[in-house]
Amino acid sequence: MNSVTFRNDLIGMQEDLFRFAYKLTSDREEAHDLLQEASLKALDNEEKYLPDTNFKGWMFTIMRNIFINKYRKILRDQTFVDQTENLYHLNLSQDSGFDSTESAYDLKEMRRIVNSLSKEYRVPFLMHVAGFKYREIAEKLQLPLGTIKSRIFFTRQKLQDDLKDFV
Repeated sequence: MNSVTFRNDLIGMQEDLFRFAYKLTSDREEAHDLLQEASLKALDNEEKYLPDTNFKGWMFTIMRNIFINKYRKILRDQTFVDQTENLYHLNLSQDSGFDSTESAYDLKEMRRIVNSLSKEYRVPFLMHVAGFKYREIAEKLQLPLGTIKSRIFFTRQKLQDDLKDFV
């Protein structure tokens, strides 16, 4: 596919791409931004498109991947991981939504147990609780995926064992 044909095909499907972008974002401005970003990415990667393959599918995949990556980035940016030495931010008085003192005591006990763990177990567990995926934690801490999974599993087991009297 030559460059002119590629660009004509891209221009010809702008309406379909906008509808798909709007379906993903539910906002006209964001849909226009997503459409523009996907179109630019396609033009930048024109040489990677294989002629005689599904151009529409290729474009929709580019757009979907951009949307997913942006969504994940927003989630990561909104997540806070307390890495202070004594977990100062985690231990601050917060409105936990618990109405009873019994529930507040249980939460305090859970924090005590998690805080008593070594950093190698505490940090992956707190990141997981904060919403990070196993793979993201492994990449951030530069550890194998299996190590992260086993440390989080161990921490859960420890919590269950130590809290079994509180249930």
